[in-house]
Order: sequence, then structure tokens, then C-alpha cells
Amino acid sequence: MTANHVLVVDDFVENTQILEAFLGAKGYRVSCASNGQEALDKVVAEPPDIILLDLMMPGINGFEVCNCLKQAPGTRHIPVIIVTGLHEREANIQALEAGADDFIVKPFDALLLDARIRNSLRTKALQDQIIQYQKRLETQNEELEQRVRERTAQLIRTRQVTVFSLAKLAESRDTETGAHLERIRSYARAIATELARGGQYGETLSPAFIEEIYHSSPLHDIGKVGIPDGILLKPGALTPDEFDFMKTHTLIGGDTLRAADIEAGRESFLAMGRDIAYFHHERWDGGGYPRGLKGTDIPLAARIVAVSDVYDALSSKRPYKEAFSHEKSKGIIIEGRGTAFDPAVVDAFLACEEDVLKTQCRLQDSGVGHVYKAAVRTGIAQPKP
Repeated sequence: MTANHVLVVDDFVENTQILEAFLGAKGYRVSCASNGQEALDKVVAEPPDIILLDLMMPGINGFEVCNCLKQAPGTRHIPVIIVTGLHEREANIQALEAGADDFIVKPFDALLLDARIRNSLRTKALQDQIIQYQKRLETQNEELEQRVRERTAQLIRTRQVTVFSLAKLAESRDTETGAHLERIRSYARAIATELARGGQYGETLSPAFIEEIYHSSPLHDIGKVGIPDGILLKPGALTPDEFDFMKTHTLIGGDTLRAADIEAGRESFLAMGRDIAYFHHERWDGGGYPRGLKGTDIPLAARIVAVSDVYDALSSKRPYKEAFSHEKSKGIIIEGRGTAFDPAVVDAFLACEEDVLKTQCRLQDSGVGHVYKAAVRTGIAQPKP
């Protein structure tokens, strides 16, 4: 077992020699310092288990040494016993206020000093155990937090992949839509980001909301898996009955995602996707479907996706139409401001027009690259770097 290390600090050599001989005979390993600065340097070089400290020394006195040690996190746990010739009550009080753990008056009683040292060392040993235990806990907590972060990231990614895979399942029914889902979610994020800058919807449009709408918006048409091919892929106009049946995709999709929430026993990560699936065909003036909601009764995410979806449908080739130009598509969106669409969402769409065009170019289906190129020629967008 390693002997405890005692640092004796006293400017009188005779005193250090007496203490060194006494402590050495008790089995302690002793080092000495003749002034305050030397003591501090030795503590830094090799922290002792306990310090016997004189008060009255030239330069840095014992009060200052003790205060310095007790203020530093790395040395505050080292016991300091004041060994002093001062009998003044005020000096002893000042020493205790400086952080001293105990004090003994010279000439010291050998038995008393030995008992004080052993008691202080026992206390320090307990403190050291507590410190080591805390360090182990901190290490374990850090490792656990890292595992939790990794697991959380994995779960989030799995969730995102699950959502997009569900959406792709519905999209696979319609081979003409190409990169529709990728564009929709990019448009929705750009619009939501622009809305957040305006501050109109306050804390609702948080970074978490913007991230969520990006990953949930592809679920808007998941209900189309329940629409027969004869209606879904019909190249011409739908009959009134066919259109009424097509409208049911909002209920099919919303009900499917709502069932998942119920199965989970609470609102799951599909909650925003559920609202989008139900209500992205509602109109600001109340003339939409499936429930005829009006204004802000329509969930904000659905109002954002409504503009994104209509713009993409207009500017993309579909079985029943050719792709409209950006200007024509934008004009139709503007015409719907305050009737079909939330005015604030339309304004945000117009404010992020360049981002919309860049997305359309980056994720274009065949034949729509001209939209971005034309926008560059007219000055609406900047050329890609």
C-alpha cells in the first residue's frame, strides 16, 4: 500500500525538520516547502494527500495559499490543516474562512496532530471515492447519451424512410409523376421557411415543424392506392361520378394514417401526414373537400402542401395534360389567393420563387427543364453555379 503523501509548508527550517521526522516515523511520505509560492508549485507538480500549512510566511501567506487551493476544482478536496503559533481567535477564524479543514496550535501535541491527520485522510479517502464514482457516472452517462443520440438518429431516419416508402407505394400507381414527391416536399419546406421568416404564425412554424412538413408532405396522396386504375390513370377528363370517387383518396389516406395513430395509443409521427392527407384539397373559402373546412380551420401543414401540390400538378406533365409554364402555373396560384389558398402561403410561395424554380430544375421530369431556363432568361431566377 502506497504511503500517504504529506506536504509541510513552513518558512522555519527547524519546524519542517521536526514535522518531517515525526511524520516519517509514522510511515508518511513527506515533502516540504518554505514559502507559499513553492507550496503551490509543488501541489501542481505532485498533489499531496494532505497539507500542513503555516500561516505567517513571507510573500504569499498561509491564508492566501489556503484560499487559492480551496478555490481551484482540482485541489479543493485536499485537506489543509493549519499548524500555527498564532493564538489569536481572529486569525483562526480567518483561516477557517479561507477554507482550512482543521488547525492546531504550536507547539503541537503529537497524539493530537496524528489523530487530526488520520481523520482528515479518512475524510479525503471517502471524498476520493465519491469523486471517482462521480467520474464513472459521468463517463457512463456520456456513453449512454451517445448511444441514445445514435439510436434516436437511427429511429428518426427509419421513420423518415418509412414515411417516404409509404408515399412511394401510392406514387408507384402513377408512372407519370416522376419526382413529384421529392419536389412537393422541397416546395413545402421552402414555403414554410419563408412563412417562418415573416413571423405571422409565431411559434407554430418552428424548425421542428419545417423539418416535419418536409418528411410528411409526401403522404398527401397516399389514399390513391384505393383508387381504381381506370379513374386514377384516365387520360381524359373525369365524369362527375369519377371525380367524386377520386375525392375519396383524401379520406382513404387520412383514415389509414389515423388508424396508425390509434394503434399507437397516441399521436404518432404520422400525425402531420394524416392532417395533410385529409385536408390538402380543402379551400381557404370553404369550397374544398372532404369536409369543407374554411380559413385557419384547415391545418397549416395542409394549406402549405395545397399550394405545393397544385403548383407541381400545373407545372408537370400528367396523363390528362401537358406541363404548364412557370408563369402560367404561378398565375393560377395567384388567382387562387384568398379563395383556394391561404393568402399568406401564396405570398410566401412568391417570395421563395427562385428556390421553387431551382427545385424544379434539380428534380425535373423529362421536358420541364425549360421552365427553369426560361426563368433565368426572364430574370426570375439566377443561373445555377
